[in-house]
Amino acid sequence: MRAALALALALFLQIASVSSNDPAPEPQHFRYERTLTLPANTTGQACAILDATVFAHAASESLNDLRLYTAATPATEIPFNFSVSGTQTAEDDTAPIRNLGSTHGDIAFDIEMPPRPYSAVALDLAAKDFLATAHVSGSDGHGGPPTDLGTFAVFDLTAQHLSRSTMLPLQETTFPELHVTLHLTPAPNSSPHDLSPSIVHAATVPPSREAQTLYTTVASTPSFTSRGRQTIATIHIPAHIPVERVSFTLNPTFSKNFFRTVTLTATPDNNRDPIAVESLAGTISHVHLPPNPTTGGPAIDTAQQSIDAALGANLRTGATVNIAIDNGDDSPLLLVSAQLEMRQRRICFDATAPSYTLMYGDAALRAPIYDYARLFTPSTHPTLAPLTPEHRNSHFTARLDTRPYTERHPELLWVVLLAVLAILGSIALRSTRTHKA
Repeated sequence: MRAALALALALFLQIASVSSNDPAPEPQHFRYERTLTLPANTTGQACAILDATVFAHAASESLNDLRLYTAATPATEIPFNFSVSGTQTAEDDTAPIRNLGSTHGDIAFDIEMPPRPYSAVALDLAAKDFLATAHVSGSDGHGGPPTDLGTFAVFDLTAQHLSRSTMLPLQETTFPELHVTLHLTPAPNSSPHDLSPSIVHAATVPPSREAQTLYTTVASTPSFTSRGRQTIATIHIPAHIPVERVSFTLNPTFSKNFFRTVTLTATPDNNRDPIAVESLAGTISHVHLPPNPTTGGPAIDTAQQSIDAALGANLRTGATVNIAIDNGDDSPLLLVSAQLEMRQRRICFDATAPSYTLMYGDAALRAPIYDYARLFTPSTHPTLAPLTPEHRNSHFTARLDTRPYTERHPELLWVVLLAVLAILGSIALRSTRTHKA
């Protein structure tokens, strides 16, 4: 019995251990290709921005089969670095408030800034129904003269069903300390509220605007329909395409103030499981107010016409995305289009020739591993390499499936294992009966 068990286990392990080497990328096995053309005599780092077509026709959502070749014959594989646009810091920094008090009826305080570049400060103000101007200056922390950084409008108009903004949009700077003077007035037609220094609770610093995320449009529509009090747009996207933001383009003639809730619903193709349906919500707004000479209220001009919307329902299969804008009792917005966007994806490489070929659509390939990517340092001003329209590889040849039979039919391992267990069980039962007899 022991000999039979050892033989069966040896057979199982031998079958399970058989594998083939990863196939090598070869130009004739890619289904699709694009041409990258650079200006004459280009040297140094070049980058190509990937579009939705690459994701739709690559073999996987991870773009494992993406390869870059020289356009010359024979083609040579070119190492590249793949990157996704994102902020340099994952979270906002908290900036301590110091020397909070009042000066000539205004609120004044200092903000201790993080030791990095920044281009905005968000104030946490425990006040509502107000208009304010915020005068900001920066200092080096060593007693030097302050530098004027500008005057900005902050406000809360939520009682009028409009938006609230307490963000100070600065030019990118690195001053270790900011001084802020707030001149606040009640919003028109509002009841008196506490506008003393105690309303200033905290300040946070988001990543620098220079390091903010860039986006690429993956699908859009100019068509809108009405359903009750909602404006509806519907966009279908193929499999593999990531969606991370929705944005809207308004007719330039539309100048009304608004604050609207937007709901996105993504339904995977051929999937009736309600759990697989994703729903996300956000808000868009626009406030434009001229200065009020009577109250001293500042001019306000701010707009938020996009919302973050990371959808996962569309990665494995296509999906239909419904975008619903809730108009409430107000008239619909004059919209030109709605866009679904992904964070910008690009590949960068060292340019040594005027033309290259980007190829994809080979499901047998794993992601490439290049020393170039491990040691990659992005250039401040790389040359942009535009992608020509996609076309099918005229030399495409399907790969022969050279994997061992057991890899093409992994269920065979379980059949063998069950057969071995059945044989061993039969032998054990027979041995037990013989021993009793």
